[in-house]
Amino acid sequence: MEWVLLGILGVLILYVILEYNKLVRLRNVFQNAFKQIDVTLKQRHDMIPQLVNTVKGYAKHEQATLTGVIDARNQAEKLRGQSDSGDAGSMLALGQAEGLLGKAMGGIFALSEAYPDLKADGAFRDLMEQLTTIENKVAASRRGYNNTVLEYNNVLETFPTNILANMFTFKRASELDFDDREAIQNAPEVEF
Repeated sequence: MEWVLLGILGVLILYVILEYNKLVRLRNVFQNAFKQIDVTLKQRHDMIPQLVNTVKGYAKHEQATLTGVIDARNQAEKLRGQSDSGDAGSMLALGQAEGLLGKAMGGIFALSEAYPDLKADGAFRDLMEQLTTIENKVAASRRGYNNTVLEYNNVLETFPTNILANMFTFKRASELDFDDREAIQNAPEVEF
């Protein structure tokens, strides 16, 4: 009888260890995925001043647009530096700031339509291509991050792992959602 109880206790301890390690592994995966977004956002933020300086030469009378882009970039960069993938408020603030930056960048794209010489400028075109590539990386990184957060949260909230998670103070992770849904839903139609 004692051996049976020891066996059951051993299996229970092994289960707790395995589940704890699974939670740690999943937490590390989503934190690493956030670091990938962070690197890409830094590249995006570093490129914006170059783009604004290129536009300044062509659109001297568009100071409000350029200032709006720089202000949005600075706010997003500040929040990027303070962001914590485990803090819902931090992730919400970062998502809102990045959404505002995306909207402000739309003003630069509009300027390229209003100033044909700007659109024809090789440096501007190169920067726009690089920015498009970075935007695609941000989107892919964000999808990857949100998928890892979903997997972590699903394991965290599933019985009986949720009991262990509470015992070891694992917290729910927050997805990163940019405030760009309206812009995506109201994308301009292109006619050929």
